[in-house]
Formats: sequence, C-alpha cells, structure tokens
Amino acid sequence: MNTFRFKLEPYHGSSTRHTCPACNKKNVFVRYIDTEKKITFSKNVGRCNREEKCGYHYTPSQYFQDNNYILPKTSKTSLPSNNVPETIQPISFIDPDLLRESQQSYKQNNLFQFIGSQIGETATLELFEKYKIGSSKLWDGATIFWQVDSDGNIRTGKIMQYSPKTGRRIKYPFNHISWVHFRIKQEDFKLKQCFFGEHLLKEDTSKPIGIVESEKSAILAAHYLKDYRWIASGGKYGSLNTSNFKILSDQKVVLFPDLGTFKTWHIKAKLMKRYGIDVRISEFLEQLSKSERLPAGYDIADYLIEKLAPETRHITEQMIKQNPALKLLIETFELAPDDSLKEEITLNFSQRKQMKL
Repeated sequence: MNTFRFKLEPYHGSSTRHTCPACNKKNVFVRYIDTEKKITFSKNVGRCNREEKCGYHYTPSQYFQDNNYILPKTSKTSLPSNNVPETIQPISFIDPDLLRESQQSYKQNNLFQFIGSQIGETATLELFEKYKIGSSKLWDGATIFWQVDSDGNIRTGKIMQYSPKTGRRIKYPFNHISWVHFRIKQEDFKLKQCFFGEHLLKEDTSKPIGIVESEKSAILAAHYLKDYRWIASGGKYGSLNTSNFKILSDQKVVLFPDLGTFKTWHIKAKLMKRYGIDVRISEFLEQLSKSERLPAGYDIADYLIEKLAPETRHITEQMIKQNPALKLLIETFELAPDDSLKEEITLNFSQRKQMKL
C-alpha cells in the first residue's frame, strides 16, 4: 500500500497551527511536512483552513516547480511499482497549429460580433489577433481564449460561448465552458495555466500591468485604456497564484477586481507584496458602487460598454432606420463614439483611488 510522503501536518496543539501568509489570521494555517524528514519546506507551503474567505493553498508540487527541484525517490513506500525515480512532470504544451487553425470564422464568432458592434470590426480584429483569440466548433459561435506564456508556449485554451447581442456568457441550460487540453485528450497532459495575454507583457514595459478577472474585460480595456498592459487571471482565483507571481516581478501591477471580490483580491495583493511585487489594487468599482446601484460581478468591461456605447448606439440605430445606407457608411469608415467622451472616461478612470499596500 502506497503512502503519501508529503502531507499536511497533523494537529498536535496550537503549535502546529500558524498564521496564514495570505489573510494574516492566526492558528488557521497548516504547513506541509516531509514524513521522511529530509526536506524542510518554506513556511508559506501549506493551506489555510479558511477556504471560503481566504483559499490560500501552496502545495509541495508547486514549491518544487517554482524552485526547479527534481525530487528523487528515497523510500520503498514512495517508490512506484516499476521503481522508476520520481521526477516532476514537465509542463505540457499544445501544438501551435491548433491555435492558428482556430483564428478564423470570426464573422460567426458570437463574441467577435458583440465587440464589433461596440468598437467596429477593424478594431475588434486587431484585438483578436493581438490576444490570439480563436473560434471553436464545440458550440455555435464559441470563442477560444488561448493562454500563451511569455515564452510563446501554448498552455491551454478556454472555450466559452457568449451571446452575440449582449456579450454575456451563456450559462443556460448549462454553463458553456470547456478546455482545449481536455477536448484533444492529449495523453499525460500536465496543465499549468498562465495569464491570458501573458505573451504581451514584454511589450512596452514602461506601462504598468492591469490585471482583471475575465478575458473579455482584458481585451475591451486594452482598446479603451491604453495606459496599461492588460491581462486576465481567468476568474476569481484563476492564474493569480503564487506559482505565477514570478512573471510579475520587477513590474508595476494594478489589480482591478470585479465588484464583490475586492476582499479576496486584496488578500491576494498583500501576498503579492510579500513576494516583492510592486502592486496596488483599484477601488474604482467599489467607489462607483457607492453612488450607483451595481450588481455583484459588475466589471470594467460593463463600465466601459455602458458609459461609452449606449447613447451613441441608440442615436445611430435611429438614424439607420431613417436611412439604411448609413449602416454601410459606418461599417466602411469604422465610425466610433466621440473621442472627447473616451478621454473623459479615461481621465475619470485614472483618477479613481488606488490602494497602496
């Protein structure tokens, strides 16, 4: 019978429960131990018991990967049946041809249609090419958000379906989300996610990095708010974890959490600070919600769409009804909302408070 060499330290009184490095709560953090007593982990390798309010979990395997450590087998209890020495399985990558093949059929891509209705097809195409966004046949009009790391390797692709009219994710009758690495059934695939848009971080390093949760938010922010290099974590937790902090070192980073996740990301930001990252967290949406009734999950993309598009779009729609030829004119010349309004939004956005940590 095999036993696990590395495990969470059993409870033997308060001395075996520590202060969490993420949320700073006392007596809630359990460290990993080596049952063979040959490896001593860093004090941040462990799990916080406050799973809902904190969720910090830094495993031995992540620790070994971050430190490029190959673990030799030293005991019979940890040897596999074929007696092959244990190594940390290298990260798997996806064939670049799959990405290239997916960069088509944009006219049928629901997200492309929606964003194109907001900023024009030419600008949307530029964003899709820049962020290496693809189309999937899994569902009609589905989008692939490829995760390409800073070395140009393709880690995976998130497949999602959106409404072409509202730009919202389709969650009924089921949540339309899948993964390329799962669909291609590549044998022994070792997944390690990276940030969406990570391949762009080497561009114009004078700009700070803006991190949002959703991929859609990143590409819309990249269009309207060009003072940042925008990437996405891919969710509330997603890629914003200790194993991906290294790529953010020596960078200025601003976090832009969705409404309702500020506390969670504030904990993340404090942890990033301990890793030496120059990080701040934006209170933009938190401050905005005090004066406007905004739903949980409201994000930067919602703000940009609501503030920049509706009035202009409504007027344009009325004009097209009176003169259908106007639609061709708008599509030909990519007419967009007034630039002065864009400048006002950008200025308002930039002046909102950012919390120093």
